[in-house]
Amino acid sequence: MRLVFASNNAHKLAEVRQIMPAGTEVLSLHDIGFEQDIDETGTTLEANSAIKAQTVNQWLIVNRQSSNGQSIDGVFADDTGLEIEALGGQPGVYTARWAGEPAANRAKALRELTGQTNRKAQFRTVITLIRGGQTQQVEGIVRGQIAEQEYGQGGFGYDPVFIPEGYDKTFGELPATIKNNISHRARALAQLVNIL
Repeated sequence: MRLVFASNNAHKLAEVRQIMPAGTEVLSLHDIGFEQDIDETGTTLEANSAIKAQTVNQWLIVNRQSSNGQSIDGVFADDTGLEIEALGGQPGVYTARWAGEPAANRAKALRELTGQTNRKAQFRTVITLIRGGQTQQVEGIVRGQIAEQEYGQGGFGYDPVFIPEGYDKTFGELPATIKNNISHRARALAQLVNIL
């Protein structure tokens, strides 16, 4: 099975490719020659995930694109948000661009929670799959809390400040093999695999 993942994010692609089952080839946007930017104008994770999948799917239809002469079986896209309970679910759909770049985003999360005893948060990933003219959405959630400061150099985004439930280390400290088994994206991908 050949699926296009509507992303060129190297970290996401590596995580997705490690998680998907044998026999599933995951192509990036670069792999299929899709070079345009996709405006994420939705106000929810569900909407942005759908916008990305629909945009790429429509491009494939218009361009009758098939990679190396082989057919493409479907397109999927994800959108992920960090939802911090004490901040009313912020940054949510604005997670990646809350304060600009990743270090500034982490600093803002820590700053906004100064003096807060409630540090509960969750990462939520929504995946939209378009295959055979049908659209389906699945989600994955990992609950945890925001650390008092950054720990670890691994992962990306908010990983150095997010401690998943059941662990005493941040995603930034945990080995990729553990993170990829328990992450929001891993859980959403497990749901995706179930419907493939």
